[in-house]
Amino acid sequence: MAISRRTVLQTLGFAAVGAPLSLSGQGRCMLTFGTPACNTTAIAPIFAPTGWKTVALDHVTFRAADYRKEAAFYIALMGWKLRSDDGTQAVLDMSDWGSAIFKSAPASSFETAAGGGRGRAEPARVVVESFAFVIDRWNAKTVESELRKRGLTPIADNDGKGFESFHVKDPDGWDVQIGNGNGLVKSRKTAPAATLAEPLPFEATGWKTVWLDHFSFNASNYKASASFYAGLLGWTPTYDEGSQNELLIGDVGDIIVRGGNPLDPDLGKGPARRAAGQIDHISFGISPWDTDGVKDALEKRGLRAQVDTSSRHRAPDGTWVPDEIHTAAFKSYHTATPNGFNLQISYVTKDNRLALPNAVKPKPAAAG
Repeated sequence: MAISRRTVLQTLGFAAVGAPLSLSGQGRCMLTFGTPACNTTAIAPIFAPTGWKTVALDHVTFRAADYRKEAAFYIALMGWKLRSDDGTQAVLDMSDWGSAIFKSAPASSFETAAGGGRGRAEPARVVVESFAFVIDRWNAKTVESELRKRGLTPIADNDGKGFESFHVKDPDGWDVQIGNGNGLVKSRKTAPAATLAEPLPFEATGWKTVWLDHFSFNASNYKASASFYAGLLGWTPTYDEGSQNELLIGDVGDIIVRGGNPLDPDLGKGPARRAAGQIDHISFGISPWDTDGVKDALEKRGLRAQVDTSSRHRAPDGTWVPDEIHTAAFKSYHTATPNGFNLQISYVTKDNRLALPNAVKPKPAAAG
C-alpha cells in the first residue's frame, strides 16, 4: 500500500505538508519513516548475547598526516591533556573517562579517504582507525572462548604489564578492541605531564570535554551492526529509524549506527549511501556551554561554527526549517580539525544524553 507524503509527515509528528530541508544530523528516513525503504522491523539477533557490559572507553585511535598538529588542536580547543608523545604517536586524555591516540601516517595514504570536514573539497588527512572498550567481566580465556563461539577470530594484544585485550572485526571489518581496565583507563588515574613539541594553534578555550555525545558510525547493514554491538558489548538501542539506530554505550557515551537497511526492497540497486566501516564524525559534549559563546570562540579562532540542531519545524510559508539553536532540544556546532576531521561540539552531557534521540525520534502515526 502506498503511503502518502502527508501520512509520512504526520507519522513524524508534523501537522501539515511542506518542503523538507535535509539536515546533517538526521537519518535518511526522517521524512519517509514507515515506507518500504525504511522498514523498522527487527531482524533476528546475529548471535546470542554475551552478557558483557561496557564499563569504560579505553581509547579511540586516529591516523593523521600531521598527528602533532591534530593533538595540539584538541589540547587548545577541547581541553585534552598530553600523556605521551614518542615521535610516532601522541596519547591524550580527553578527560578522566577517555583517551585518544593520534598516530602518524603518510599523507599519501589518505588520497582515497573520504573527506571528513564539512564543506571541504579535498580529502581529509585523518581517519578514525579503531576504538577500544573495557568490559565488566574479564577473564582472558573465557572472553576468547565466547568470541570464538560467535564466529569471531580474536587476536590477543597484551602489554605484559597487566593490560590484556583482544581485537575482533565487526560485520564490516571494523577493528574492535575489547580489554580489561589495566590499559589507558588505569593510566588516567595519574595526572598527565608530557609536553607536546608543537605550539598550540591558538589561545586555549578553557573548555572541558565532559561526554562522548556520539560516534557517527557507517555500516553496510545498520541492523546487523547494531545487533552485533548490542549482543557483543551490551550496548542498548534507543530507536530504529529505518536507516540508523542510536545505541547507548553503557555509561560511556552513545553511537549512531547508520547505513543500508537489509529490508529495503531496493537495497543494492544503486550506489551505497555511505562508506561502510567508517566513523565520519564524532560529537563531544563540552562544559561550560554557552550557545553564543561557543560560536564566538570558534570564529575568533578562525574556525567554522556550523549549526546542527538535527530537528526541524514548519515555517509560516510551509517549508521545513532547522530548529533555532537557542530553542532547539539539541544544540551543536560542526568544525574542522587541522587535518580535516569533522568535529562536532555539543551541549550534551551524561545527564541529558537522550537530547538528540528524543529530538529526532520519529513519532508513530496516530490511530485512524
